[in-house]
Amino acid sequence: MKKPTSGGGWQAIRYTFQKARESGGYWKFWKAMRSKNACKTCALGMGGQKGGMVNEQGSFPEVCKKSMQAMAADMQGAIPQDFWNTYSIAQLQKFTPYQMEHAGRLTQPMLWEADQQNYRPITWDDALGRIINKLKALTADETFWYFSGRSSMEAGFLLQLFARLYGTNNVNNCSYYCHQASGVGLASTIGSGTATIVLEDVEHADLVFLIGGNPASNHPRLMSTLKQVRRRGGEVIVINPVIETGLVNFRVPSDPISLLFGTKIATLYVQPDIGGDLALLYGIAKRVVELGGHDQEFLDNHCENTTEWLEFLKNLSWEEIETKSGVGSLQIADIAQRYIKAKRVIFSWTMGITHHAHGVDNVQAIAGLAAVRGMVGKPGCGLMPIRGHSNVQGIGSVGVTPTLKQAIFDGLEKEYGVQLPTTPGLDTLGCMEDAHSGKLKMGFCLGGNLYGSNPDLAFAAESIQNLDTMVYLSTTLNTGHAHGLAKETIILPVLARDEEPYKSTQESMFNYVRMSEGGPRRLDGPRGEVDVIASIGEGVLENRTPIDWKSMQDTNKIRAALAKVVPGFEKIADIDKTKQEFQIDGRTFHTPKFPTPSGRLILHHHEIPALKGTGENELRLMTVRSEGQFNTVVYEEYDIYRGIDRRDVIVLHPNDCKRLGVSGGQKVTIQSNIGQIDGFVVHEFEDIKPGNALMYYPEANTLVSRTADPKSKTPAFKGVVVTVRPA
Repeated sequence: MKKPTSGGGWQAIRYTFQKARESGGYWKFWKAMRSKNACKTCALGMGGQKGGMVNEQGSFPEVCKKSMQAMAADMQGAIPQDFWNTYSIAQLQKFTPYQMEHAGRLTQPMLWEADQQNYRPITWDDALGRIINKLKALTADETFWYFSGRSSMEAGFLLQLFARLYGTNNVNNCSYYCHQASGVGLASTIGSGTATIVLEDVEHADLVFLIGGNPASNHPRLMSTLKQVRRRGGEVIVINPVIETGLVNFRVPSDPISLLFGTKIATLYVQPDIGGDLALLYGIAKRVVELGGHDQEFLDNHCENTTEWLEFLKNLSWEEIETKSGVGSLQIADIAQRYIKAKRVIFSWTMGITHHAHGVDNVQAIAGLAAVRGMVGKPGCGLMPIRGHSNVQGIGSVGVTPTLKQAIFDGLEKEYGVQLPTTPGLDTLGCMEDAHSGKLKMGFCLGGNLYGSNPDLAFAAESIQNLDTMVYLSTTLNTGHAHGLAKETIILPVLARDEEPYKSTQESMFNYVRMSEGGPRRLDGPRGEVDVIASIGEGVLENRTPIDWKSMQDTNKIRAALAKVVPGFEKIADIDKTKQEFQIDGRTFHTPKFPTPSGRLILHHHEIPALKGTGENELRLMTVRSEGQFNTVVYEEYDIYRGIDRRDVIVLHPNDCKRLGVSGGQKVTIQSNIGQIDGFVVHEFEDIKPGNALMYYPEANTLVSRTADPKSKTPAFKGVVVTVRPA
């Protein structure tokens, strides 16, 4: 298929009407999209009490294909009854992620047992009884609990509370496989693990750095904000090994001028090698200092380790910077000069920064680059990790981490009069490794696709197969239901956010709390997540805790507890009555006073790792999402913006094709140090930097090792060294 010259535009509008027709008609789809519920996809955030398609500043219409894809998926009909008899587990394992997602909505609890060929339906009483009896038979630390950002803060809070009162801290969320490096990196520099800004700050910036991300595909509504930056004469510097169509030019469908003529997004597009970001970031900071563009007063008065950090930059050689970044010193100087001219600068990044064995170091370097000119801790400036799922940040805020923040730990013990476990608990990769070794017996997944999110998919499947029981709370099928099978696997069908019979809350990446109204159920059978969790809590813990678990089905009661135990959440107690959504206190920094012990920003520096994959026949591979995808969910097999009509591909520069003796359309074998994929097709692509390669996640995860950043435990999904040869 032909690659377009811009993102968005008329094709996005045509797609909107297509999804509306598929979902039962235009009016039905419009009402669903305009309901008072938070967006189901990215954490950029929209919806809530101002109605769907409205952002935090009240702008309307704020629309993106991701939100429509998620809504259309939830408006599917039920999986036909004969589906389960027709398709065996072996056949389901041949389904693509797209086929699993489009099989229909789950409406009845399903059970698979090791001696069976197929899933079979069971009653809710049977399903919950099996789960409760298994939990009663195990010790708490033989279990682990995994949370998706799809769920509400109420469901996340209640389940982590149950797990800890049950007796384990093996509580973790999907951010360990995406933005955990951002949280750790930010907390170690500014004392807070989230964005330092509000949406309005981005609107008023005159320079936005967009590093290691492709929001045109993954967070499309950010393009409306970048359009405003460009219209005011601001600049956007994109740092990405691949030239992405939507970051060059984007036609915002809701803006007639942009729709007709397009909006140029990147004023400067820089292509480092995969893994070269750390060297590049240090190089920009070094050049700023050499040009005298740094803010010495800010560094002296509001930062720690300033002298050592400046000395480190001074001693870095340009030869090392150029070699390890893949970017020349003249282009780095150009970036530095543009940065020096700007008065209000935003630094944003996604998983191109965090998915490395040095992901935390990358984030700390971004914070240092902001600090060198005092571009953090004042209006219109700051740090913005572009987070993935719509409530992944909120899930972390309400305590879904192995080790609770001390304030939440103390608040829970005081509020409920209980003693919580103090063991370290396991991160997500640690849970998979302990499951593989047989130390864990049961897993419980609140949404998501744990199997598909993992590196080393063969190891992930083996890990889950070693469990006695695996429980999934899901709205639709995913590859984990076919490959992530324990000896007993139970799928519990749950309601989507806009179908729940109670109000729930979600937190955007700007620390903004929204309230979703819920709504009428579309199908009989699924139950609300809070209802399911409370029922399990009541059955397992009975009278062993002072909590009346049955009463915890009331989300108002959960929010009352959140207001008491989570710092900054005081306003959530009455949100159902006031309808007043709010910014969480203590996380936005418009003055240079940070919640570190000294109140200063802490500067860090590190040895720069050498670029990987520099051998004669080697390539550096990064896994990416397509335009028709969200996380592990594949809504469309094609990738419009890259002009690719299939997912079983490896994307190579024509120069690398010549070097390796392969050509476009040819089937190849791709091999890493831990896995091999046969029969994928070469796609020649001039917009990727030579020496680097691109494949789709999660299909390529077979090649990704379990090497992880030691500080955040985030696996290195980028910078995988592979070889390619004709099949």
